[in-house]
Amino acid sequence: MFLDREKIRAPEIEGGRWFNSTPLSIKALRGKIVLIDFWDYTCVNCIRTLPYLKAWHERYAEKGLVLVGVHSPEFPFAREASQVERALNSFGLTYPIVMDHDYKTWRAYANRYWPAKYLIDRNGIIRYRHDGEGNYVETELAIQALLMEIDPALPLPDPMRPIRESDYPGAVCYPPTPELYLGADRGRIGNNEGLPEGKTVQYTLPDRLMEDIFYAEGSWEVMADRLTFTGPRGGAIHLVYSAMEVNLVASAEEEAIVWINQDRRTMRKDEIGEDVAIDEKGRAFVRVKAPRMYQLVRNPGFEKHELRLFTQARGLSLYAFTFVSCKVSPQ
Repeated sequence: MFLDREKIRAPEIEGGRWFNSTPLSIKALRGKIVLIDFWDYTCVNCIRTLPYLKAWHERYAEKGLVLVGVHSPEFPFAREASQVERALNSFGLTYPIVMDHDYKTWRAYANRYWPAKYLIDRNGIIRYRHDGEGNYVETELAIQALLMEIDPALPLPDPMRPIRESDYPGAVCYPPTPELYLGADRGRIGNNEGLPEGKTVQYTLPDRLMEDIFYAEGSWEVMADRLTFTGPRGGAIHLVYSAMEVNLVASAEEEAIVWINQDRRTMRKDEIGEDVAIDEKGRAFVRVKAPRMYQLVRNPGFEKHELRLFTQARGLSLYAFTFVSCKVSPQ
């Protein structure tokens, strides 16, 4: 949304390590248009926004736009510079990124969302803000409007066409299963054993599974932000969800194999996410190592299913499930 140009002066960037740039400041960038993007590399909504940010950087950097990604981590492992750098390389990000692991810049902007964009004019005033995904055309038009305040004759391209079909006007976004955390702080578990922080729990699966919460089976250590499998036999996570896509934030001490089935059957090829492979027996699995988001499921439509993950890998840690629900509206 557009903001009153007289009211909100952009706070200074107060982060730590920088990537792809020497340290930048709002004061030194006076005369430029600055787009601040708060993000986290495990956040599915942030990841879905990245193609637009990359394109805007390529389109407008030489015309006066400076894009700054402020990486404010949701999970402790994302405070590590090596993990952030790995993510930047994986996503192909070349614009300036600053680590905000202590949330100084996040708090200075009174930010509340991943992702969130703040567009700052040549005088250092916040003129536009958007929280979450979407509104890509509106955001690009706001960029162009502020660039034209500097040079009304500046030649500018037409706004980008939507990158994904679900980004077009008329796409339908159904209410999906809410984000599911697995740690003691925010977890919603259906087992009677609960989530006692700091304890290793032998979970038993109940007879009936309710929707939109998760269930554990086997021996898991409960931490504030995650569950870690401890063995000795196999462990499983079950959930009944409604969504098109299912993502999992996970890590492992050593590479871990996680087997996946849906509705108590082998997954079909038109259901598997981009991080899932099929073995010679037709079984779906994902290899977990680096702490990041893994896309497990990509259904043909918005559907309700029972998902089961099974592993024998000690040291596998599971942090959160996220869900995507938008699809193209039938004509």
